[in-house]
Amino acid sequence: MIRETCYNAARMKMKNIVNTVLVMSLLAGCSNTSASSEKQITTYANTSIAEIFDTVYSYSEYTTSQAEAKERYEDSLDLLTYCNQLFDIYHDYEGINNLKTINDNAGIAPVEVDPLIIDMLKRAKMFYDLSENEFDITQGSLLKVWHNYRTEGIELNTDGKYGPVPSIDELQTAHEKGGWENVVIDEEKSTVYITEEGVSLDVGGIAKGYAAEYAAAKMMEEGMEAGFLNVGRNIRLVGDKPDGTPWRIGIADPSGTYTDGIVTIELPEPVSVVTSGDYERYYIGEDGNRYSHIIDPETLYPATLYRSVSILTPDSGDADCLSTALFTLSIEEGKALIDAYQNETGNTVDVIWIMSEQQKQDTDTIQVGDLYASYTEGLEGKLTWAN
Repeated sequence: MIRETCYNAARMKMKNIVNTVLVMSLLAGCSNTSASSEKQITTYANTSIAEIFDTVYSYSEYTTSQAEAKERYEDSLDLLTYCNQLFDIYHDYEGINNLKTINDNAGIAPVEVDPLIIDMLKRAKMFYDLSENEFDITQGSLLKVWHNYRTEGIELNTDGKYGPVPSIDELQTAHEKGGWENVVIDEEKSTVYITEEGVSLDVGGIAKGYAAEYAAAKMMEEGMEAGFLNVGRNIRLVGDKPDGTPWRIGIADPSGTYTDGIVTIELPEPVSVVTSGDYERYYIGEDGNRYSHIIDPETLYPATLYRSVSILTPDSGDADCLSTALFTLSIEEGKALIDAYQNETGNTVDVIWIMSEQQKQDTDTIQVGDLYASYTEGLEGKLTWAN
């Protein structure tokens, strides 16, 4: 049973990589010429499996110059690689003070960092406040416990064995090593200081989305007019398609039943689409339960409310934070956070919640195969469900 589960997990990961390519084909599937332009518009596309946030990076651009688009892709790859190094909590890099450097100096000294780190931390703090402490990057100690158990559990599952599960006492002890009161940000000196030893930052809930938004903004400055960046299901659309048709984005099916995705979204305007799910980074514990990577700050155990949550909003970094936070909240609570965010930023947000039958909540849902879905009103008429 365990071997079958792990086989299915590996198959699911491969399907998601295929879905990334599928999204590219959907986006690139329109006419490659423009009647209003003397130059032919073609699609430049490239994919990297380099060590960028431990995921696949796909880039596609509508362009009149393949050479210029290729240069922008390479520039975006460099930017994402740099962001990956800045936000890494596990590795050191020569000449770079990153998140690991900050964590290593907890209780010792402030660390001078790239302003990008400070800007990202400030954004994360905004979501901590808006979510009433639900989104908390200062819980690195707790997340490290789960990271270690999950790594061991995945290896044991591969060998046909169950993985161990941490005790509530171990989790509570780690949880106490956190809190924004222990983080001092000095923008003038560009330093970050964790005042208490043992407290650490983990930006897994914002890093990919923030980096995708940063890279997309830079590519637009360099001349990118239409296309997308996809950093491990953190999709940032840019501009309008040359033929005037809507963008079409597919959302992966957590159960693996529908290889082309559980739903396709038509988007008349470019936004970011970010999905958090329980179907990739997980292991099966000794109690037979699935333990994924998104931790509920109330229970200190992985959240179990949904199979996936997808966010549609202009800013990819914000979408990343929202998908993580909403994964641990009921639909009603999630809508309250969306309202708070929209009031704070003026950005619109739409959401798709995917649930198993056991996870259904007291709200309107539609059944898709063995799963159930709920979505916000702004998506009415824009969704095509698998059948």
